[in-house]
Amino acid sequence: MALKVAIQMDPIESIDFDGDSTFVLGLEAEARGYSLFHYLAKDLSFRDGKVLARGRAMRLRHERGNHYTLGEPELRDLAEMDVVLMRQDPPFDMSYITATHILQHIHPKTLVVNNPVAVRNAPEKLYVTHFDGVMPPTLISSDMEAIKAFRAEHKDIILKPLFGNGGAGVFHLTPDDENLGSLLEMFTKLAREPVIVQRYLPEVRAGDKRIILIDGRPAGAVNRVPAKGEARSNMHVGGRPEKIGLTKREQEICEAIGPHLKREGLIFVGIDVIGDYLTEINVTSPTGIQQINRFDGVKLEAEIWDAIEAALSRRSMA
Repeated sequence: MALKVAIQMDPIESIDFDGDSTFVLGLEAEARGYSLFHYLAKDLSFRDGKVLARGRAMRLRHERGNHYTLGEPELRDLAEMDVVLMRQDPPFDMSYITATHILQHIHPKTLVVNNPVAVRNAPEKLYVTHFDGVMPPTLISSDMEAIKAFRAEHKDIILKPLFGNGGAGVFHLTPDDENLGSLLEMFTKLAREPVIVQRYLPEVRAGDKRIILIDGRPAGAVNRVPAKGEARSNMHVGGRPEKIGLTKREQEICEAIGPHLKREGLIFVGIDVIGDYLTEINVTSPTGIQQINRFDGVKLEAEIWDAIEAALSRRSMA
């Protein structure tokens, strides 16, 4: 297949060369002979029934400090592309949601990965609530009395914004911490959404596991161990990646959610597991490919493109 691929992402010049998953997806696409077109979410437009993007043809190289070349700016009709990768980082705000509405006009004739309708319906901390028996004790609320009652029951809690990402705004409150009221005031001023409160899981000290699922099946995992004195395990705030496999419980979690992910057209998904609990299902711009590749000697980006090609073949036969 010689595919035309558009990548809706953050600026290519600012990526993490050693960690960015979109970068290696692009490299694999070029290795397969696909052509790449790079644009930013803010340069996406809808006009008279057409979905347009102002961007540039892109070439990628695995050369630090010289990893990309961009062509001249041009306006393209995304209906003429074979695949659009929706890979800009969250937050999952109204800008993100608007992009899913616009891209919905061309999907699935142009295959958008992940399915924009499913992405819109699957905010990462809310999506988990649709699967029984996998979450830690959780409260989603703006009700101060409900939050206080939850804390009184579970003592040690995690407080975080419902639509945050990358560990931003995540707080660990021990039973004697007096900052709950101030934190809720701060969250209320920053956003109108409820907050999410969960029982603190001490197992996080041993790591927060990122598991990659491709077309609904687990393909690899990396453990992220928080730095000393840090409650968050995200790698960009100092979490240390470690090689790791899947436990029986994690296999069960993947089996519980995998068929649903596949049915919804969520080809590339990253889930977060602490101890025996699923805490997030990441469908917007999952990461972890490069770390898993290095630890396991695999090439997950090739498996993702195999799944995309299979989806295109199924579509052509339908």
